[in-house]
Amino acid sequence: MFIRKTTHTHNKNGQAYTTYKLIESVRTERGPRQRTVLNLGSDFNIPQEQWKELADRIEQIISGQACLFPVPGEIEHSARQYARQIIRRHGQQSPDTEQDKPDYQTVDISSLENEQIRSVGGESLVLSAIQELQLDEKLEALGFNRPGIEAAIGVIAARLLAPASERATHAWLQRETALDDLMDTSFESLSQDRVYKVSDMLLRNKDEIERFLQDRERQLFNLDENILLYDLTNTFFEGSGKYNPKARFGVSKEKRTDCPLVTLALLMDADGFPKKSQILEGNVSEPGTLSKILPGISTTTQKPVVVTDAGIGTQENVQWLVENGYAYVVVSRKRHLDLPAGMDMTTVRQDDHRIIRAGIRENASGEVTVYCHSTAKEIKERGIKNRFEKRFEEQLTDVRKALHKKHGTKKYEKVLEKIGRLKERYRRVARRYEIRVEKDDPSGNAKDVVFRMKPTDDECGYYVLRSNLNTHAKEVFDIFNLLLEVEDAFRSMKSELGLRPVHHQSEYRCDGHLFITVLAYHVLQSIRLKLKAQGITHGWATIRRALSTHYRVTTSMKRADGKMLYLRKTAKPEDCHTRIYNALGLPIRPGKTSKTIL
Repeated sequence: MFIRKTTHTHNKNGQAYTTYKLIESVRTERGPRQRTVLNLGSDFNIPQEQWKELADRIEQIISGQACLFPVPGEIEHSARQYARQIIRRHGQQSPDTEQDKPDYQTVDISSLENEQIRSVGGESLVLSAIQELQLDEKLEALGFNRPGIEAAIGVIAARLLAPASERATHAWLQRETALDDLMDTSFESLSQDRVYKVSDMLLRNKDEIERFLQDRERQLFNLDENILLYDLTNTFFEGSGKYNPKARFGVSKEKRTDCPLVTLALLMDADGFPKKSQILEGNVSEPGTLSKILPGISTTTQKPVVVTDAGIGTQENVQWLVENGYAYVVVSRKRHLDLPAGMDMTTVRQDDHRIIRAGIRENASGEVTVYCHSTAKEIKERGIKNRFEKRFEEQLTDVRKALHKKHGTKKYEKVLEKIGRLKERYRRVARRYEIRVEKDDPSGNAKDVVFRMKPTDDECGYYVLRSNLNTHAKEVFDIFNLLLEVEDAFRSMKSELGLRPVHHQSEYRCDGHLFITVLAYHVLQSIRLKLKAQGITHGWATIRRALSTHYRVTTSMKRADGKMLYLRKTAKPEDCHTRIYNALGLPIRPGKTSKTIL
């Protein structure tokens, strides 16, 4: 074999360009001829003095010969990459009906080697879900070319199976996954630049893709869109974020107050499927976002019930929902619950960990108030309150003791200042205390600090819901409890789908990173819903870990006639693999068997 440089002329513009080809000499009936084995492309950049070394190494690899003398790492890497392309090109996929037929060969078993071991289990699930959602067809309709569609599927699958930065995604696609086998393509020539560009292309078509997925998921799963759940979360930047106008310091959900943030707003249905997402500034005011994202949603029902938490359930938002014809269930923002005396409370949920009771009151305005009490919430709040009350009382006692110590703070004004700082630090418990500082008029010093807890109603474990639905307490509670779906979605995006942190510095790339995570969650939720219907309720991390041990392998061996036999096949599945495949109606050996003789 040898490498040849060839100059061509472009048919349309007449410009000359250069390509490089791997050539081999063959004997034919008409004498020796030269045949192109592989087109190396126009971006082939190996120096000419290394061409012979590269061609010889490629020939050694595909013929199964040992390398007597070591070659440079770059030559070895390129030679193996081109050898795999040759094997893939000349391979023949066996039809499903012939894959299990006997095929006896005489081979040298000492020459047997296994290589190109790639995971295929999770990839099979993800690709099947993407095709069922017809996302690949939608991308084609939006003008994506074939390489662009393959790259888009690749980055979405990577977010589900190996969440990381786009740079790490590129490495995963090239070296760790058999997704390209399942798609009958190759990611070895996929450039890192294309991985970034496909993120930009997806973001440009964000609204169209989200509308399409909403309609497609509604058809596939017969979704009930009577209830919409709305919430926000944020993620932090690795870096300054100075090139992103949305990067702002705010209240971080992960307590990363040292990093700028960006906010993701998400509107979901009761089945956990996203309807619309929006990327906002890291310090955005949560209540002001509802009226901007909700009107753009079209559902099968005219006006769904909107469910939000206390951060968004302001009086202004409630008034806006009423004026625009929406029913609502929101958490009350009142600090003092004003629990009615003697209210009839019924049990709305009971399990091994908690009992939740609820009672309902109708207001003169037609709004109902649902008072809920959770035993688990009471235990948690009581523990927190007791801990902070103890700390507050200990520090008040220290202020009192300092009045009688040498060099202790005794000035009346200074003592008041110290107590004021304590009230600010423990403001949630300080309001339940009466504190009096007694003054010694002759000296102008404080002579004692007296404090006691006020007699108050115990509100531990209670929370209040507001709604304009004309129904009973249990239904209002059940509707509100669906808000946990949004919290589960955010938890999954952050821990399982790589939403955090953001490594990009530009606004467009950051938004693209978050949108790919939302697309991955669409795919994940469709998989999870089908598995749940078959009794498999494990988290995605557990499913992904179980399927990560199912591989495709290329096995090579030398035949008796001196030719090399290459067999690419999926390994036999284990019980954990088979159970998941059967639940989704997928073949237990993803991918076809490919056989090559060179």
